[in-house]
Amino acid sequence: DNTQMSRELEALTRAVKDLFRQIIEFSPQAPDELLTTALNIGDSSTLTGFIASSMNLQIEEKQSILNTIDIEERMHKLSIYLSRELNLLKLGNKIQNEIQSKMDENQRRYFLREQMEAIRKELGEEDISTIEMRELEEKIEKANMPEEILIIAERELKRLTRIPPAAAEYTVARTYLDWLIALPWGINTPDNLDIQSANKILERDHYDLDKIKQRILEHLAVLQLKKDLNAPILCFVGPPGVGKTSLGRSIAEAMGRKFVRMSLGGIRDEAEIRGHRRTYIGALPGRIIQGIRTAGTNNPLIMLDEIDKIGTDFRGDPSSALLEVLDPEQNFAFSDHYLEVPFNLSKVMFITTANILDTIPSPLLDRMEILYLTGYTTNEKVKIAQKYLIPRQIEKHGLEKSKIFFPIQTIRNVIQEHTREAGVRNLEREIANICRKVAKKVIEGETNKINITPDTLSEYLGVTRFHSIMAQRHNEIGITTGLAWTSVVGVIQFIEAISMPGKGALKLTGRLGDVMQESAQIALSWLHSKADELNIKSDLLNNSDLHIHAPAGSIRKDGPSAGIALATTLVSLYTQIPVRHDVAMTGEITLQGKVLPIGGIKEKILGAKLAGIKTIILPEENRHNITELSEEIKAGLNFVLVKYLDEVLKIALVENPYKKS
Repeated sequence: DNTQMSRELEALTRAVKDLFRQIIEFSPQAPDELLTTALNIGDSSTLTGFIASSMNLQIEEKQSILNTIDIEERMHKLSIYLSRELNLLKLGNKIQNEIQSKMDENQRRYFLREQMEAIRKELGEEDISTIEMRELEEKIEKANMPEEILIIAERELKRLTRIPPAAAEYTVARTYLDWLIALPWGINTPDNLDIQSANKILERDHYDLDKIKQRILEHLAVLQLKKDLNAPILCFVGPPGVGKTSLGRSIAEAMGRKFVRMSLGGIRDEAEIRGHRRTYIGALPGRIIQGIRTAGTNNPLIMLDEIDKIGTDFRGDPSSALLEVLDPEQNFAFSDHYLEVPFNLSKVMFITTANILDTIPSPLLDRMEILYLTGYTTNEKVKIAQKYLIPRQIEKHGLEKSKIFFPIQTIRNVIQEHTREAGVRNLEREIANICRKVAKKVIEGETNKINITPDTLSEYLGVTRFHSIMAQRHNEIGITTGLAWTSVVGVIQFIEAISMPGKGALKLTGRLGDVMQESAQIALSWLHSKADELNIKSDLLNNSDLHIHAPAGSIRKDGPSAGIALATTLVSLYTQIPVRHDVAMTGEITLQGKVLPIGGIKEKILGAKLAGIKTIILPEENRHNITELSEEIKAGLNFVLVKYLDEVLKIALVENPYKKS
């Protein structure tokens, strides 16, 4: 029996020790020495007392164990309490594991960052965000900002230090600071004030354009005398292909400034100019500030291309946003919506380009100095081709100058028969077309020099594409030669009229616009008022229908400059006096018969000369346009300047219509 009792006691002892060991393992706060001490106690009674006192049991439970005299019964009670404690510990660990697995990813990252920071502190290393803040602080000091901008930048930096890097606001604030730092507040390029070298660069890159070259050299001269001169706002106006954009690059090179080109064609959002508010996602400064950052200096030359093609819609009016940019009296404190701090644009030289001025708002136009670039004559185009276009295209196509030759007459034929333009863009395309075909011949084994003669030109460019409208060969009744200006080139425009029995109706064809239709009605009203002086019977006017037509019906025609041509046609028709075939005219008329000035004089005169016209009738108020023309253009032409329609009729008609019958 004693043996049996000792075995049961040993089993209970082992069970109690095993339970105690598991409890210690599940209790990280319990020291390992407790388990070691318990395992080394040999006496069962002492072991029971030690474990009971070490456990987190209630007072009543501990007292119950002490009151139990029988050692086996005492150990049996202890094992029950230990089993209960072990189950509670296991359940607690299970709950803790479930909570840990359900923790949000951001919380886990937060804990990891905290641990990393703690580790860095232990190792004596700095936090990445702290390093970033110090770098930003150094960049702000080196940015050479004005005092008021520096205060804003430092305030933003302090705010950034208080924002957690994981927050969305952190990126917005950091990007804003980067923009403030990146702008060239105090960086500028010294102007090249050597007028001779600047002139050489302008002459090297562009033929003619003397007025514009002179204007730039004058600006450089004044800069030598007055260093803080506000840069001018120039606007180059002219047809496509005359060199407006490329002239901007040459001016930047001549002045030693950085060049930034911005195309404004089709822009409809005001934020493109002034930027977006920082509250918007993905907000950025406007194109002006972006261009200055790209240039890296606060005095670049910024070319605003196609300013006449800016649109407007519900997102604002970009042309209105340009009012501050292009005003030398205001742009020293230009405020971008994104930056919300003033930036000095007065040192920036702005050059704008446009094909026409009609679509540019008057307040914007008033801020710019208008410089006109007119179309080139055939001789000018020949010289431009010889000096610039042909050498450039030969080099671009990998040819040698010794392999190809363009005679002057060939160039003339390309200009007159294969292009129709005021500039030289299409001329360069046709030269490139010839060079490509020559390159193909060279690759195929051609070793001799290729001479592009007028006779062989069709092999390269095909048949003639354009036939110039020539002046009439004979004097005719009811047909007058007018002059028209297009965005491409000046041309002659015939105005025809016939009458037929009717009730005084007026019919207009040839796609005439509203202004031209009004000119026809004015001419007809004037004719009615002068019927007696011109010996036209009123019955003839009242009992006939009138049909006025402008040939080339597929082309829309508009503008007031056909007024005197319309009136001359009607007088010729009703007096039966022919119009001189070698006379062309342009000018606006009033109901009193006054002749008013018009535009596009140079282009119209070039078109008339090409068509074989000898005499050109122009308004007296356009006299200054004639004086500005080169002698080459005026050669062989007779200009007649008039104030009244009566003078026009005496010159244009073969007989004086005012003779009394």
